[in-house]
Amino acid sequence: MSNTEEDTELPTPCVLITSCDGGFKEEELIKQILSSKTLPEPIKQEETVAWYPWTINNKYYTADVRLCVVPSTFHMSSEIAQSMQAFIAYFDSTVKDGLEKLLPWISVVEDLAPEVLILVCERVSENGVSRHEAHQWCLAHAFELVELNPQELPDEDDDFPESTGVKRIVQALNANVWTSVEMKDGHNQGFGLMSSLVAARHNNPHSCQDPQSSSVPVEASRVSEETNNTESSANTNTQGDPVVDAMTDLDIQELANLTAGDADVDNFERLFTKLKEMKDFQPADKASSLPHEQRKVHAEKVAKAFWMAIGGDDDEIDGLSSGEES
Repeated sequence: MSNTEEDTELPTPCVLITSCDGGFKEEELIKQILSSKTLPEPIKQEETVAWYPWTINNKYYTADVRLCVVPSTFHMSSEIAQSMQAFIAYFDSTVKDGLEKLLPWISVVEDLAPEVLILVCERVSENGVSRHEAHQWCLAHAFELVELNPQELPDEDDDFPESTGVKRIVQALNANVWTSVEMKDGHNQGFGLMSSLVAARHNNPHSCQDPQSSSVPVEASRVSEETNNTESSANTNTQGDPVVDAMTDLDIQELANLTAGDADVDNFERLFTKLKEMKDFQPADKASSLPHEQRKVHAEKVAKAFWMAIGGDDDEIDGLSSGEES
């Protein structure tokens, strides 16, 4: 790396938060993320755009980020575009056209390709936007749906209940690889696996992000490059399928979340349960509706990304693409 690159200070990464529901202000979601009844003083404010400070502090790392309120695409700026690494959009699920109000943001998200994409509502509604409609929209645009107050909570008897509500949002943000990350002693190796998993999908086909702005370390970027080369040998009939790519992004993020969790037996078992689902070409409910060939390619992509992330040899999985019969 040249001295010029070393001296270049990266902007503090931001989470862009917007609401397409006139009755729900972005600041309300920020208070929930910060677990605070009041908002901190904004670091910066320009008309209706405000940057609020947040320090992510978990067992692996600390990272300073900004929670940035942007009411509409008209308020976007080059400063926000250069620093946005996560995008959270709230919509009104009680009206039929709730999702249509998000359309102006789609081109922005596709151009900037932030690592984390979350669609938020109070809860899905059969009289407005149903669960099926919300999930289909999320699959099409590679978002994760989070209900702040879901009607159906995870089964308490489930050995591995999923996180819901704002807890799930915070969990996803903690699993991201921020450019401002400062590793804690003794956790470089564990976090390295999470970084590599995310890196394996960082340069996805629809990403137009400048490689120099990547939040992924040099070593992890190499993993991403190798994984992309491996994926290029997949069946051309399903390669680049937006549904498969969206599902791969979601499962990579899920694996990343698991590797970012506590190093206990429960988390270890969850990780390998997830890997077994993919091995059997039986991803979770969100992908079960895919045709067999798409499910197979989806499972292969995630498995290969995981293999490369843990340092596996590219040559050892060359013959495992769906385009070759065993």
